[in-house]
Amino acid sequence: MAFGRSDQPKMPKAIKLLIAGGFGVGKTTMVGAVSEIRPLRTEETLTDRSVGIDDLSGVETKATTTVAMDFGRISIGDEFMLYLFGTPGQERFWFVWDELARGALGAVVLADTRRLADCFPSVDYFERRGTPFIVAVNCFEGAPVFELAEVKLALNLGEDIPVLLCDARKRESGKEVLITLVKHAYGKRPMATVR
Repeated sequence: MAFGRSDQPKMPKAIKLLIAGGFGVGKTTMVGAVSEIRPLRTEETLTDRSVGIDDLSGVETKATTTVAMDFGRISIGDEFMLYLFGTPGQERFWFVWDELARGALGAVVLADTRRLADCFPSVDYFERRGTPFIVAVNCFEGAPVFELAEVKLALNLGEDIPVLLCDARKRESGKEVLITLVKHAYGKRPMATVR
């Protein structure tokens, strides 16, 4: 059997993307909405043990929380395979972020305008690592509506960081967010040396 023959199927290029943000912002929902496979979820039920630890302001009806990660996959033809990793939102689970972030092309920081300050740890994390990221404002019903420029200013983001609106429940909206991320991340890569 000859290796490298042109008639053999080509393996798709793997692209790892992160979906990050604060507690209850919609990370699990987004991964589930866009994944072509049944997503892997590591959710646990919130109990009275989280009282005083987890701030449920604005997400009082939240009943579960991600304790390790969410995982989903999207195929783009035969050429690319996007692997999506949703990070846990609570500080006590942040120790897994370094492993999840290893090898990632970029990250989506989901934002909720009711709890915009919850984005700062994610923004700071990706800025410190030099990981390209974008901010996607998840449009929750009844949440305050701000101009995207106001969100960018409030989060103290550089001019080159894309900020867009999304609905994490909707597949097409999530796909637009991921397309924006991939374009942004590839735009941040150093130009290949011409030989």
